[in-house]
This record gives sequence, C-alpha cells and structure tokens, in this order.
Amino acid sequence: MTAAHGGVPTQGCPGGHPAAGATRAETEEERPLEELSLDEAIHRVEEAEHEGRPPAAGPLSNVLAAAAVVALGVAALVGSARLGLGTVRSPDSGTWPLLVSAALVVLGLGLLAAGRRTTDAERFSRASWLVLGGLATMVVFVAVIGTIGFEIPAALLAFVWLRFLGREGWRTSVLASLGVVVGFYLVFVAALSVPIPHLF
Repeated sequence: MTAAHGGVPTQGCPGGHPAAGATRAETEEERPLEELSLDEAIHRVEEAEHEGRPPAAGPLSNVLAAAAVVALGVAALVGSARLGLGTVRSPDSGTWPLLVSAALVVLGLGLLAAGRRTTDAERFSRASWLVLGGLATMVVFVAVIGTIGFEIPAALLAFVWLRFLGREGWRTSVLASLGVVVGFYLVFVAALSVPIPHLF
C-alpha cells in the first residue's frame, strides 16, 4: 500500500514509516545523528572512524612491537648510566634520560602484558615508515647531542617532526622549532641549571 506524506509517496505504513522489509541498519543510516540513541550514535561514529584504516595487527605483531619498546628503553638506560647519574640534589647529564628511559621500559612492559588483547593496533604499512623515520632522527639526536650540544640537534629534530612527519607549514615549523629550543634552554639550563650539553 502506498501512502502520501507531504506530497511524496512512501512505501509501508501510513505516516511514511519504512516498509516492513527495511532493515534496522538501513533506517539508522538514514536517520540524523541527533535522533539516534547514545549506543547507536557511538556505533555510527566508530564505523566512520574505521573506514579507510589499515588492517589491524595480530597478537604477534603487538608483542614484537612491545618488546622493541622495552629493548629501546633498556638500551637508553645503559646509555644514561654512562653519561653519569649524579645525585638527587646534584643531578648529572644522565639523570633526565634515565627517568625517560625508565618510563619507556614500564610502558613497554605494559604493552607487552596487553599485547595479546589489544585490537586497535594497525598492521605495518607505508605510513609506518614515518614512525621509523621519527625513531631514526631520535637516534641521530642522541648521537650528536654530547658533541655539539642540544640546541642545534633539538631545533632540527623539532623541525623534521613538524614539517615532514606532521606536515605543518614551513613558517610554523621554523618558528615552533626555535621556540622549543628557547623554552628548553630557559627552563633546564637557565632556571634549573641541569647539566645538559649546550653551546651557550
């Protein structure tokens, strides 16, 4: 039976309701977001977020990635100890890297424990090379900071991350990179007198 509603013929019950054969998913897709229940709205948003994403990584990939984080943290701990740790009242060059490395190890162990239950990690793809590129720049940063100070390596690192990994504009990348270096210098060198290798 065909009923007219607002001058437009519609199939189904009087009043323009969907036909009996229409599925719930089809009607939800046509309804505005504000008319859906909370669960239905969350479901639609999650579906939209997953469109176009790379395939999910498996448990083995998650465990290997977590193990790599732990290994990196342990290597950083060793490097921090070689720089010298100092004391609580008189920290040395390796104090801050030690704290960051310890946090990295803890986070890696947490990822390792949850690796088999994690389902939101993405399989390695072309976009993953950006992560490896960021890691490579960090390795270079650590390798040269003790020789030429932190100012130039930190500025270049921030610029590469902003411009090429974050795809920010040239002007934003340059200004933000310089601002990061100035901020770090004022806080850690001028205010806290942390013995970080520096030029000035």
